[in-house]
Amino acid sequence: MALAALLLAVPAANAQKVNESAFLAKIQKSDADIADAKKNIKASTWINRGKLFCDIAAEPTKNLFINMDAAMLKLAVGEPASTGSAEVGGQACETWEYPYFTAYIANNKLLTWKQKKAIVADAPAQAIEAYNKAYELDPKQGEKIKAGLKQVSDFCSQVGNAGLDSGDYIGAADAFAEAFRAQSGPAYGQPDPVLLYYAGYLRTIDGATHPESFVMGADYLNKALDLGYADEEGNIYYYLFHCYYGQKANDPAFVLRSKDTLLAGIEKFPKNERILDGLMQLYTSEEGVGDPADLVALIDAAIAENPENVDLWFGRGRTFYALKNYDESIKSFAKVVELQPELFEGNYYLGVFYTIKGDALNKELNEKQYSSQAAYDADLKAVNEVYLAAVPWFEKAHQIKPQDADTLEFLKQLCFRLRDEEGIMEKYNTYNTLYKQVKGLE
Repeated sequence: MALAALLLAVPAANAQKVNESAFLAKIQKSDADIADAKKNIKASTWINRGKLFCDIAAEPTKNLFINMDAAMLKLAVGEPASTGSAEVGGQACETWEYPYFTAYIANNKLLTWKQKKAIVADAPAQAIEAYNKAYELDPKQGEKIKAGLKQVSDFCSQVGNAGLDSGDYIGAADAFAEAFRAQSGPAYGQPDPVLLYYAGYLRTIDGATHPESFVMGADYLNKALDLGYADEEGNIYYYLFHCYYGQKANDPAFVLRSKDTLLAGIEKFPKNERILDGLMQLYTSEEGVGDPADLVALIDAAIAENPENVDLWFGRGRTFYALKNYDESIKSFAKVVELQPELFEGNYYLGVFYTIKGDALNKELNEKQYSSQAAYDADLKAVNEVYLAAVPWFEKAHQIKPQDADTLEFLKQLCFRLRDEEGIMEKYNTYNTLYKQVKGLE
């Protein structure tokens, strides 16, 4: 309370103050130093220049951080020149306009910001160049130079995160790529390829608006892969697929390159649904790519080498689902459950595929013309037996994850449909009550 009172007692600055002229004067001095034959060969001259341009890059937004209190923002950088409104990530925000950036305020907190002006546009690049020159002159200064490069990289990563939050995907991608370049200096050591992954991912997103981003995205993602990077789920292959596929209008050969990328990805990440969906999209919509059954042969060959690999069986089940072969999907997920009985996803999807098969049979039943009630009843019984087979798998999934609303919704719908079967109406009442509790309906 005392701190709050103190903050309120201190008047906010009138406007954001950035002493551009002072920085420009320092640049003139630095330019003179590197033009001087004696000073030019000193590592300290270039280290000082690197620090100067790093400070110049950071100065306009150095006082900002996510979730900063709005009152503290005014205290730090002054009153905004004007205010407005905008939507960021689906959230309504106030916009506060400052000379160098737009702040997005939600719930009296700084949600993110977008820099719109710089003191020197290429300040990070000039800082990197200066630090690399310093290392060239005196590698013994490596630790100091590495610390400077890290500051540049951290600043660029912060710009990337802010751009991601504000929807400035191109700006964010460029910032992450610059962060990687800072880490690529000889003094730094091993750069983190995740920065290239972020840059490539963001360029992939932007590709739908600016097709040229697909080219840059592919370059970043390939470099990340060359450095041995792959995200935990293998989505890097899915994004690279989109970068290639997005260039097919320029060269049809990109279709096959996109296929090869997905095949490489599915071999390493057979459970990745995005990669599987991408493959099914290619095999079913592009001529000359191949027979969708080839996917099954690919996965079955891998299973033959490693028959207890749950991910392979999971991918096999998803592939047959895409091919609308529900019996094979069920067989595949039955194997998943056999190998890992307590895996929620295995039990849940086994229930899902029995339900999908039941829905397909039920559709056939409704479209069929019957000449006798007995024939209809026999087919209806067969449909209900498939639905009944789904129930115990959903029940097992519910035991593993009792608060999962989707499982409970499947259970209550199936049990209501099968309410005339012995003991099923009681199950419906139980699962209907639990569903309402989980959803907060009672």
